[in-house]
Amino acid sequence: MNNPILRPVIPENVTVHLGRPDSSARNVTVPFTDYIKNVASSEIYPTWPESAIRANILAQISFVLNRIYTEYYRSRGYDFDITNSTSIDQSFVYGRDIFTNISEIVDEIFNTYIRRRGSTEPLFAAYCDGVEVQCGGLSQWGSVTLANNGLTPYEILQYYFGDDIDLVGNVPVEGVTESYEGTPLRLGSVGNSVRLIQIRLNRISRNFPGIPKISNPDGYFDAETRDAVRVFQEQFSLTPDGVVGPGTWYAIARIYNGVKRITDVNSEGIPPEDVTLLYGTELREGSAGAGVSELQYFLALIAAFNPSVRPVAIDGVFGANTRAAVEDFQYDYGLPVTGVVQLPTWRALYTTYRNLLNSLPAGYFSVENAPYPGIPLVVGESNESVRILQNRLNRISDVYTEIPKLTVDGVYGSVTETAVRVYQQLFGLTPSGAVGAETWNSIADTYRTLVQGDEGSTAQFGGVIS
Repeated sequence: MNNPILRPVIPENVTVHLGRPDSSARNVTVPFTDYIKNVASSEIYPTWPESAIRANILAQISFVLNRIYTEYYRSRGYDFDITNSTSIDQSFVYGRDIFTNISEIVDEIFNTYIRRRGSTEPLFAAYCDGVEVQCGGLSQWGSVTLANNGLTPYEILQYYFGDDIDLVGNVPVEGVTESYEGTPLRLGSVGNSVRLIQIRLNRISRNFPGIPKISNPDGYFDAETRDAVRVFQEQFSLTPDGVVGPGTWYAIARIYNGVKRITDVNSEGIPPEDVTLLYGTELREGSAGAGVSELQYFLALIAAFNPSVRPVAIDGVFGANTRAAVEDFQYDYGLPVTGVVQLPTWRALYTTYRNLLNSLPAGYFSVENAPYPGIPLVVGESNESVRILQNRLNRISDVYTEIPKLTVDGVYGSVTETAVRVYQQLFGLTPSGAVGAETWNSIADTYRTLVQGDEGSTAQFGGVIS
């Protein structure tokens, strides 16, 4: 299931309400490309310069994707994605003819949208005709003038929306479902949806300070999360049961989008770390990559304390031994023994791993063998794991001088992020600036090699005192 608030995708279909939101007009569901072709044919002229046509179509794509990504109407209880009311949305004339050149351009660029640099969501690319109606976004007739003056589509968009925009291309097409996954979130729940709720409540609390902060938005629904949910529910006249059902889920989405101004051309923006996945997609024998390394890392620590789970090498390759270790874990923890890692197994692994770490006495691990904290470290984190990371990077920077020296304060700020990116580039990792299990393990291996003279094999789990 694709959760539309995790990452933008191109939906297979768009449901359009043929009137204002509260009118009794009917809904129609059409393929996404047909919707964009209809809107473009209804709002611009096929005789315009091609650069102007392309710039306008990119704005139209981004506009509707913003409506879908934010669940603007669905979070308000409506059963459609967008209306055809031109005072608030885009012109869509059901059944109209489509201009050939517009159709061809849409087929070429339908999976490209505008994004503010450093943000995740499609830009709310507001626009108007620029003659009868003025707005703070793109002027349709003004874009014609700019195209006639030789500007490219991207330069036209920069003229209206600023230099800090990117065009995101080759976006996958997927069937978009509603973001609420159908099961209420409550005390003890674990998963990406829990973390999204935690992050959103923390941001809402800046505008509504009565809502308590959640100190560690790690995807585990603890007592802090329950208390924050209850206060939110009281604040917005919902049943204060501390459970996130569909009503509370969409109320949080609506208020979050409001305080962040996501449906505004000058949105505060959603940074990538706010939608970082903590729980991977399905993994099975033959899979490879960072997700497999994280799985193996969890299994390795669990195996060190539970002899029923066989040890695994942390090599990023899901081979027969990793499958067998997964089966051991599934059997021992009452899960279907499939050897395939899907969300229930991820949740059980994560909960077992975190509970194990929390049960160990303070000082059990030294800097040399401290284990991965269980969640990616990103800008804004402040804890002992960040302090350990900074210590390790400072020692590594004695040899790899490209890595900047850090103040060891336990706060993951921009300088720490830069040091992580430099390390990742030097050691062939994706330079995301976030420290997941793969980066944590690599830094630990390098640190041990320098401090202890240990070769730091990737098959060795660094979280066990020998």
